[in-house]
Amino acid sequence: MQAKGMLAGLSALLLLSTCSALYEDQIKKFDWRGVNVGALRQSRVDLNHFQPRILLSTNEGVVASVCVKTGEIVWRQVLEQKPRGDIKLLQVSGFSDDSSDTAAAPIGSNMGFDMLTVQGHAPALVRGWNTNMGALEWEWSTMPLNTERALDGLWFYSRSVLYHVVPTWKSHLEVTAYFASSGHSTGSTSKVMASWITPENCLLSGTYYICVDGKQLISLDLVSKSGQAFRTALEAEPKSKLQPLAGLNGVLIADGKLISVNKDQAVCSGLQSSSYAVGTFNYRKILAYADVASGILKINAVYLDNCSPVAELEQGVPFPEHFGTPSLNSFDCKLKRNGEGKGCLFLFSTSAESILAVQGGRIRWSREEALANVIDTQFVDLPLADTEGTLENEMKGKAGDIVSAFLRRITTQAVQIRSLFLHVIGLGPPPTATQRAGLVRDSFGLHKMLVVLTRSGKIFGIDNISGKHHWQLYLPNVKGFDNAEQMRLIIQRSAKHFPLQPLCTILAQDAANGNGVLYRFNPITGQASEGGLLQLDYKVKQLSLLGETENDFVKGILLLDASNKVHVYPQHATSLADGLYLYTADVKTSELTGYFVKYAGGQLSSTHIWNVRLGGHNSEQQIIGVAGKNPIEHVHSQGRVLGDRSVLYKYINPNLVAFVTQAPDATHKSILNLYLVDVVSGSVIFTMTHRKVRAPLSIVHSENWLAYSYFNEKVRRTEITTIELYEGKSQANSSVWSSLQAPPMPLVERQSYIIPTIVEALRETITERGITNKHVLIGTSSGSIVEMPWHLLDPRRPIASTTQGREEGAIPYIPELPLPTESHINYNQTIARLRNIYTAPSGLESTCLVVATGLDLFVTRVAPSKTFDLLKEDFDYILISIVLVALTSGSLIVKHLASRKLLKQAWK
Repeated sequence: MQAKGMLAGLSALLLLSTCSALYEDQIKKFDWRGVNVGALRQSRVDLNHFQPRILLSTNEGVVASVCVKTGEIVWRQVLEQKPRGDIKLLQVSGFSDDSSDTAAAPIGSNMGFDMLTVQGHAPALVRGWNTNMGALEWEWSTMPLNTERALDGLWFYSRSVLYHVVPTWKSHLEVTAYFASSGHSTGSTSKVMASWITPENCLLSGTYYICVDGKQLISLDLVSKSGQAFRTALEAEPKSKLQPLAGLNGVLIADGKLISVNKDQAVCSGLQSSSYAVGTFNYRKILAYADVASGILKINAVYLDNCSPVAELEQGVPFPEHFGTPSLNSFDCKLKRNGEGKGCLFLFSTSAESILAVQGGRIRWSREEALANVIDTQFVDLPLADTEGTLENEMKGKAGDIVSAFLRRITTQAVQIRSLFLHVIGLGPPPTATQRAGLVRDSFGLHKMLVVLTRSGKIFGIDNISGKHHWQLYLPNVKGFDNAEQMRLIIQRSAKHFPLQPLCTILAQDAANGNGVLYRFNPITGQASEGGLLQLDYKVKQLSLLGETENDFVKGILLLDASNKVHVYPQHATSLADGLYLYTADVKTSELTGYFVKYAGGQLSSTHIWNVRLGGHNSEQQIIGVAGKNPIEHVHSQGRVLGDRSVLYKYINPNLVAFVTQAPDATHKSILNLYLVDVVSGSVIFTMTHRKVRAPLSIVHSENWLAYSYFNEKVRRTEITTIELYEGKSQANSSVWSSLQAPPMPLVERQSYIIPTIVEALRETITERGITNKHVLIGTSSGSIVEMPWHLLDPRRPIASTTQGREEGAIPYIPELPLPTESHINYNQTIARLRNIYTAPSGLESTCLVVATGLDLFVTRVAPSKTFDLLKEDFDYILISIVLVALTSGSLIVKHLASRKLLKQAWK
């Protein structure tokens, strides 16, 4: 017994010694996380439940429960990735198109549910949920179908039975019924002949499948045994796409008007609105509708039985433009606490992917779900305080005269003393709006404005320290470009040029005509600058950023249109485009094209100079990844010291771009090709082929190295390959690089590693001067970010430990990469659906700012070489102060005693 006790105690001590984590006071001190659910698809507001809640499903494959009072997430379940996680149906117990419907299971079954979801299509997955805690109760799946046919499948729920409708266009419908809780089929699949059905003109409304054919509607009641088609005449052919009205069986919306094909369901035909929702008020069914006019959101409702208005629910709410166009999704009403009438909460989704709750004539809360689809971010320096800006202007003075510099310094200090005196007595100028918001640059450059561009066209200005949204604006009717290129966020002028205001530009594509759109704004205040929105009269093919102009420090934007004409904004920066090289890449054909821009006679022109077809004769190769170097990157060390004290110089070509293509292969199933191309001369510097390898691909390119991850189908694992390029032991040109002078081909070192997780994103750390060691940030499918030192990914790691390797500090090669928990920079702050990582330098050379985007948003900072230029946060200032005072006092006392001793010796 004593031995067992000693063994248990020893085991406990061993376990305690292996525990490692952040200190408690460090949690969320330098980081924060924003949790999102995505753009709203379906929702159910339930105010009469013992625990009022809002149940919803989103376009991102998320089901969640949201607090009615604050909009905070009570629980969230992130389902599988699309198409497996695409939610087709959300059915909540007690909410159904049929008032007699229930969510009970068949007799003798214990598989009831509070909420039911149907997701995916080949095969579909049906799940039952406990809505109090978000727990999964049960699930079942259908038999797999042909993927193309199953993609168009629809689902609806009626009287404890779940129906699956699979259309075969211009032929028939196949309808299969299942017991919702068990998944058992109620019978054989029925086939309904319908030769008029097309994907553009048909929809499902409750149990009715409805198609528009000119000025008439053709409908089928799918639960009826007759299978007979009904025709309903229309006044005019609908101009917009038909939409079903949830909550009313057989009712749809056409051009803002309600139309019913169900004889048992009457509608109020005189109404016209952009959005409708059905609910209950005073035990009677009502129809609520909402529209925005002159910046006011007007909500009205009518009783469905007699179409009389519900005066208690009429209200007008001020509606900011940055929310976009609202659409009423659902609502519910509840008796007020004082017993005087009922209060209703209306839930809206918007075109800007926001979720709003309106109650009592005001917007009670909002959720910015556009942040679940971030496509670009930039860290922008905050402006200086007025006094610091004046001092910086003085330091930038071009006059070299000592006397004038001294007089300017005295004048500046006098102005600063006067400002300080006026501020103390309360007569100074009031602080600006940015100063009141605390948007002033700090000493270390750690406090910045995080500008975020989202897929919906909404832009946010977020404080990277606190996560506060300082401003937001919305660009309607814009989208990304062809070739799967997203909208771009560009910094044309930073806040370092006091008193000039910073300037950002968004380049997008007009959703209506496909032409380019430019929007200029101040990234600190969110206000439009330089005219704001500029509609271009051409399609944008490529863009490039020019150097700064001398007068206003603006970096010009060069645009290449579809006819290869060159445009520059602002126009006074046109001359800076002379001698610029551009390239374009066609994703589908893997074809690269190079252009030379020339400025002559006040006009810009482009000349086609080279063309490279990466796929060669294989037309099936497609570009799946492109990686250039960060334009703000600084290379501190030009070479690498070897064990024999010689220097191996890095191949640092700023014009080198990595392209990765993928193509199917009859023998190897899939082939991945890497090309390193000099985009100035068009020469291919290096190529490498991986067989039996496929996407997902993540790639990062920096200095003289490259790292990319892929999935190896042969051994069913994720691997990372790293490449380093060197010129050799002699440097061809140490001052200026030229791609046109035929530099020597580089020496290539390469190595592959095994990583025990799926890689979603790769990004290198970046600092102000490039002195700090480079680390690679690896975003994983589990939602963690691993900080991997480059010496672990180094392709020059020797197979066996050698003296030369030890002299270089190279670790012996081991294929497996470790993922220690202390390397996870987001510790337990999991980032759902992690898609990308962005980095930016701070004012400290040791520190790199990081933002990770996905379904959630995570902001933090990392120090790859530790904070060598900053005191630690637990530095003992009191102790060092006591030591300094003691040393100073001791030296003075000793000095006094020594002088007295010398005086006494002199008198002897």
